[in-house]
Amino acid sequence: MLTYSEALAKIIAHARPVAEVETIPLMYSTNRVLAQDVVSPMAVPGWDNSQMDGYAVRAADLAAASEANPVLLPVAERIIAGSVGKPVEAGTCARIFTGAPVPEGADTVVPQEEVTVTEAGVRFTKAPKEGAWVRRLGSDIAVGSTILRAGDRLTPAAIGTVASIGRAYVTVYRKLRVGIFFSGNELVQPGEPLPPGGVYNSNRYMIRSLLQTLGCEAFDLGSIPDTFEATVRALEHASETADVILTTGGMSVGEEDHLKPAVEALGALDVWRVKLKPGKPLAFGNVRGVPYIGLPGNPVSGFVVFLMMARPYLLRRMGMTDIDMKPQQIRADFEWTKAGDREEFVRVRRNDAGGLDLFHTQNSQVLSSCAWADGLADIPAGAVVKKGDLVAYYPFCQFFA
Repeated sequence: MLTYSEALAKIIAHARPVAEVETIPLMYSTNRVLAQDVVSPMAVPGWDNSQMDGYAVRAADLAAASEANPVLLPVAERIIAGSVGKPVEAGTCARIFTGAPVPEGADTVVPQEEVTVTEAGVRFTKAPKEGAWVRRLGSDIAVGSTILRAGDRLTPAAIGTVASIGRAYVTVYRKLRVGIFFSGNELVQPGEPLPPGGVYNSNRYMIRSLLQTLGCEAFDLGSIPDTFEATVRALEHASETADVILTTGGMSVGEEDHLKPAVEALGALDVWRVKLKPGKPLAFGNVRGVPYIGLPGNPVSGFVVFLMMARPYLLRRMGMTDIDMKPQQIRADFEWTKAGDREEFVRVRRNDAGGLDLFHTQNSQVLSSCAWADGLADIPAGAVVKKGDLVAYYPFCQFFA
């Protein structure tokens, strides 16, 4: 049986980014992956500007200012954001507002809270440090600097940074198309009456949502009857459109489990037994040359294996370079006394004391545990956990950001 790390390395080794790229409006680029570096043609900010509402001064004019020896400077002008002031002459100051360019001659800003305004001028009682409250030209972004690299994901913060250099379009990898379907005569769509023996198809909604969160395009074939012929048709259809085919369940060898022989009839399949709980079985192969991933049918197992194994693979296919998952070391406020023979990802949630609480049952059929949790704690094979021990914690916000 493969360890989790070995299985993850095997699947990532097969991941190649899509080749096609497109140039799209920055406004609509959320979660897309850059195909080209973004180099700034300008400095940000493009000039020295004020960090505060206050007064632009020459620091030398106030070098001797104190409570006992206040300095009075007349206001020569008023500068608001979006305007450019005249040079500040020695012995004067300029009223300035946040974001406004610091005028020529001035080298310092004194916040309005530190002065007293009189009819004769502005009274200063402290000698400011030269350059105080001035945001320097290029202090955020220098001309010619690479602010984002090919393979970076366009998060809201990254999009704002690109907008700050005036770029309205970005070149990105095209969206990854993931074909999905779910086999099972017992599956019923939410909103329909539930017959005896039926179960609602939670996997379909969960997997679609996970793919959309990543920024993939889900090509959804819905629920497929439990027949070999229907399964083959669904796989053929998916292979005509998708970059990756992803299904849940159906990898056993029972009379009603048709995915394994159907995939093998159209391509090739490896079914790996992974030392992982939940989610021991993982299928990886191809259908007519299109990569295929078979997740466990159990909803919790499918959720965990998607996050910890399918997600990194899909991100690499999308063109991302940094796909490493970065756990935090967090205090366990629970005990794990039974050392298992498989690495286990348990559903946990941060508590008000900063530690981790464990969901009351780790039964892999309890999907509500995933809704309750805010992350997964990694319990290595053969390990026990005592209260107060540090454990590796993967917050869901890392997966869904």
